[in-house]
Formats: sequence, C-alpha cells, structure tokens
Amino acid sequence: MHQEVDVAIVGLGPAGASAAAEAARSGCRVVAIDRRREPGRPVQCAEFVPALIDVAAGALAQSVRQRIASMTTFVETDAPDVREPFPGQMLDRARFDAALVARAIDAGASCDFGVTVRAVAGDGTVALSDGRTLAAKVVIGADGPRSIVGAAIGSVNTALVETRQVTAALRVPHASTDIFLSNAIPGGYGWLFPKGEVANIGAGIAPEARSRLKSIVAELHRSLTESGRVARDVLALTGGLIPVGGIVQPRGTLGDTLVLLAGDAAGLANPVTGAGIASAVYSGKLAGEAAAAAAAGDADAAQDYEDELRSVLGPALARALARRRELAAASANGATPGTSALRRGWIAYPEYWAA
Repeated sequence: MHQEVDVAIVGLGPAGASAAAEAARSGCRVVAIDRRREPGRPVQCAEFVPALIDVAAGALAQSVRQRIASMTTFVETDAPDVREPFPGQMLDRARFDAALVARAIDAGASCDFGVTVRAVAGDGTVALSDGRTLAAKVVIGADGPRSIVGAAIGSVNTALVETRQVTAALRVPHASTDIFLSNAIPGGYGWLFPKGEVANIGAGIAPEARSRLKSIVAELHRSLTESGRVARDVLALTGGLIPVGGIVQPRGTLGDTLVLLAGDAAGLANPVTGAGIASAVYSGKLAGEAAAAAAAGDADAAQDYEDELRSVLGPALARALARRRELAAASANGATPGTSALRRGWIAYPEYWAA
C-alpha cells in the first residue's frame, strides 16, 4: 500500500514521539514507525535525566522512579568528590517513552510498532517491512546512532561508544548519581544510578576496548556488592551504542523531500556524559515544528531548525567533544592520563568548564 502523508517519522523514542506530537498538533498527516514491538523496550538507557527536562506533570510524572540530589565522582582511588546540588530524575524509561507516544497518538499521529525500514529511496520514499511505502513532504530520522535515514543523506555518526549495564537490588538508599573515572575504563566511565529499590550499574567504553566491557562492568558490580551497596543477583541486562562525535548535518534533501534528523540520529548525545534524553525531546519538538512549517510551504524552516540546534546545543557539544579529544590524546601511544586529566574531562569539575 502506498501512503502519501505530510510527515513520515522513523523511530518512536523520545525524539521521534516528540516530533510526531508537534507535527500532528499543527494539523499534519503524520505516520511514525518503530522497529521495536512496544515503546521503550528493550530499555537501552541509564535512565537519568537532568531537572531541566519537564517531567513534573501529567503522564510523564508517573515515569519518575526517584529524585536525584547530587553527583558523586570517584577518580581512580582518590576520595570521592560530591557536587551538590545536582538535581535530576531517574526514569522508568519504558513508561516515559510510552507516555510520549500516547501524547503523539492523542495529537492525531499514526504510530506503528514492529515495523522496520527496508529502504529510503533517492526521492525520499520510505519502503517498510509491512509492504507499505510512504511518500512524505518531510521525513524525520529519529532512529538512533546508526540512522538509516541519516545514512540516506550522508549524515553518519562515525564516533560511537559501547555500553553495558546491569540492574541489581540496592541495599542502601541512595540519592546520588555515582561516577567512576579510571584508566581501567578507557574512553568512558562507569556509573551507579539509583532507581528506587534497584540501581543501574554500567560502563561505556571506546569501541577498541569492547572485548573488556563485560569484565569491566562485572568488576564494578562485584566491588559494589562487596561494599554492601548492591545485591549480587543481576535483575536485568542491557547495552547499546552512544554517538560521541558531536552534531552531524541535521538536514538534507532527497529529491523534493526534506529530511531532518533528531536525537541520536543527529549526534546530539553529549560526547562526555553520553546523556541524550533531554536533547532528544528538545530536538524532536523542534523537528516536528519545522516539519509542519516546511510542509505548509515555509522555505526557511529547515535552515531555522539547524540554526536553533547549533545555537542552543552546539556550544555544550563542542566543549564536550574537545574534552573527549584531549583525554584521547593524553591516552595516545600507551600513555596513562593522570587524575588531573581525568578531572578535566568530567563535567563535575571546574577544570572541565575552564577555557
């Protein structure tokens, strides 16, 4: 079946669902698809969001599992450093995604799960696994770090980190995100994020060290178990990729079809922290607004979208990318970065924010 719509969206995570809601609210005919069977599952996320993202009202508030008050950073074997306040929320990510999808459906978007993209043609037509083809005035790629839509316009995330995370019962109540910086975790960091009665324990590392990732997470889990902070049993296991190369070109064309990228597809995750939920929601809303404007004939909508992304998110992404590259340079040729270099590469320290 061939469908002609105003806006076609690939991916229904926070970016895609937010885009679908905004475009549908503007009166667009919106079809959004996702390869997963249901919103947010499997969870591939540490589930922390900063306080600046609005989850305080309505259905989104029901996805908050715990409030976070501070960040505790462990650098090698040094005494921990506490940054307080550092407000945020730990989410039930599946519930969060489902609430965003429900908003999009309520706004009038058609949201289909269990559907994959077979091809994106040179004219922008999207061929789907269920036999449909979508012809849209605007296609939004919100399909993650290895975006099929992004590849179609030549915007590809080339720098990625690999993550692995286990969930275990939390033995001691905790209201801080714990960060572990060490040369034993190359190209990334370890974490313990409390979520009510459980905690997410994981690490992200450079791809060339992927063979060590399982043992790195297991060792972190073991040490936290021996210190009495978490239980030994693993309740859940997940992992995934995070783009860490900064923003890619977020717009392009395929024939007469405008293409916009949002969220991880646009490289909007922070290259140091890996955080991407807030930027996904923000960019998704902007992309939905821009798509609606473009579908209505606004020739400047795509450029305005790119300008807004680069203006609001660009400086923070550029700083993080610079710090990531500094730390990588310090690790070159077998060198071992000192604790001062590790601190300069992390957001909790003044050195990170220095010129």
